[in-house]
Amino acid sequence: MHVLVTGGAGYLGSILCEHLLRDGYNVTVLDNLTYGQGSLFHLCAHEKFNFVRGDVRDEKTINQLIKNVDVIIPLAAIVGAPACDRDPRMATSVNLDAIRMINRLRSHSQLIIYPTTNSGYGTKSGDVFCTEETPLEPITLYGQTKCEAELELLNSPNTITLRLATVFGVSPRLRIDLLVNHFVYAAVTDGYIVIFEKDFKRNYVHIRDVADCFCYCIKNADKMKGRPYNVGLDAANLSKEQLALKVKEYVPNFYIHFSEVGSDPDKRNYIVSNQRLREAGFEAKRSIDDGIKELLKGYCMFGRSSFKNV
Repeated sequence: MHVLVTGGAGYLGSILCEHLLRDGYNVTVLDNLTYGQGSLFHLCAHEKFNFVRGDVRDEKTINQLIKNVDVIIPLAAIVGAPACDRDPRMATSVNLDAIRMINRLRSHSQLIIYPTTNSGYGTKSGDVFCTEETPLEPITLYGQTKCEAELELLNSPNTITLRLATVFGVSPRLRIDLLVNHFVYAAVTDGYIVIFEKDFKRNYVHIRDVADCFCYCIKNADKMKGRPYNVGLDAANLSKEQLALKVKEYVPNFYIHFSEVGSDPDKRNYIVSNQRLREAGFEAKRSIDDGIKELLKGYCMFGRSSFKNV
């Protein structure tokens, strides 16, 4: 089978492509390399890997690429609320309009596995588990565009959508703005963190569990298609306070200040049930502890900052 991954040089894509090649698929990546990343260099020697530099919004490019693929995984996106707010027009064109175009151009015999975000659950109480039947109430442009794209796809044949928890772990295209990654980075670089709304909760999942989930969906598409699935770690429905204290177990000198003054612009507060995915036969297995230990190794490789003398 041949898989097209848009945005495949990104944080998730650079891990996912490894796992797809490991499982024997032919993989074509489309990416415009916005960040100049070399995150796929290590795959270039693989005979089943191909890379195309281009824009996911270019209809001619998309039309050419999807002719010969069996599965489409559209990862290309402006990810996160701050990035979307910085350029709302681009966010809408990449996160929503490009998905509509791909869906229009593809054959209904081609499977789409689409990653959205469980941030679409918005500002819940943090006490009741959100299931796939819970109404979506996205509070950011990022969440809105992803939820609209998901609805577009679920109203079309041969689609699976994955509502990803907050992802953590090391990747060739590392992101330190994600909560677990950020807390560990703050612990080993600054040695302190100020946390607002310490009791707000969310769910987490390791990046390699997400990649394995995509592979599982390809193999089990017949029984899974037509539905959304929460993808997270059941043992990792944690408040920000619980997460920070977990990091402190590994970095004892980490100073954590829970501020009563001020607020976090990200108001998400929910816990998530991953039961539907578990019943479909897949369960995340890599723990928060695994991720913290992995990140601590990775951050040791950073060396000195270009903008600091320490």
